[in-house]
Amino acid sequence: MDQRRPPSPRPARQTAPRASTARFVFVLLDRFTLFAFAAALESLRLANRMGGAELYSWRVLSETGAPARCSAGTEFAVDGGLEELSRDDTIVLCGGLDVAEATSKRLLNWLRREDRRGLRVGALCTAGYVLARAGLLDGRRATIHWENQDSFAEEFDEIDLTRSVFTLDETRFTTAGGTAAIDLMLRIIARDHGEELANAVADQLVYSAIRTDQDTQRLSTPARIGVRHPKLAAVIQTMEANIEEPISPADLAAEVSMSTRQLERLFRRYLNRSPKRYYMELRLARARNLLMQTDMSVINVALACGFASPSHFSKCYRAHYDTTPYRERGSHGAAASG
Repeated sequence: MDQRRPPSPRPARQTAPRASTARFVFVLLDRFTLFAFAAALESLRLANRMGGAELYSWRVLSETGAPARCSAGTEFAVDGGLEELSRDDTIVLCGGLDVAEATSKRLLNWLRREDRRGLRVGALCTAGYVLARAGLLDGRRATIHWENQDSFAEEFDEIDLTRSVFTLDETRFTTAGGTAAIDLMLRIIARDHGEELANAVADQLVYSAIRTDQDTQRLSTPARIGVRHPKLAAVIQTMEANIEEPISPADLAAEVSMSTRQLERLFRRYLNRSPKRYYMELRLARARNLLMQTDMSVINVALACGFASPSHFSKCYRAHYDTTPYRERGSHGAAASG
């Protein structure tokens, strides 16, 4: 391997010395998402490099001080366990798989205590769930990874849940995970030190499409389904927005000025299934998320996904996933505890 190093890029600008360096304290939950954590940390490191000063520092903790395991299974050494922090620190919770399992009473109490002391608190990826459980997002805007949106909305109706890539105010922030951590950190860097430095960091990350808190997480419906047909996209969006009370094919067709037969042909042509079947698959996918991510009863999951009876729900679920809702939940619980 060639050990020669290219010349270091010239710093974007020399930043005037600060009275103190802003410190971020990352708390790694069990099975945290490595990518979101690394994206946030690298953004801060590059801000220091491009700014020509130690603008940010960081400390990495786990609940007990033991090495933290990421979702890929690799363990990472940390600087310590939960401890009393400086009032100028910013806490960043890093979540990932089975975040409810990683949310302990000790962690919740620590967060509430540090919040009472005036610290800023935020969350990457699924860790928004922990902030919500601690009561630190009540009455606020928040976001979480799109896969966890349904369960989050069912459990925390006092929170203004958005589909944005991140949310940010003076004392709280949440992100959807993945590259959204970069967007959040670039916004914080721009707020602290100006757009020029944030753009220089984005260039170093080869990140050319900086998003704001007005941008949504997921690809557009046409991009997701691989079909650019405006009427088909409109019908699918209506289906996704009406899971608990499904709309009839006739009404769906009428909304886009088509006959039911035309709608059937449209779905068959582009998606190789009927509108009814596609709608059923959406509802079952939502049900599976709720079964695996919440403690809702199977009956309540069925009702939340538009099934009038548990028996009909169980029959449809088994036909699609080759298991029953009860076994699905049981197998997931066993896997999470193992």
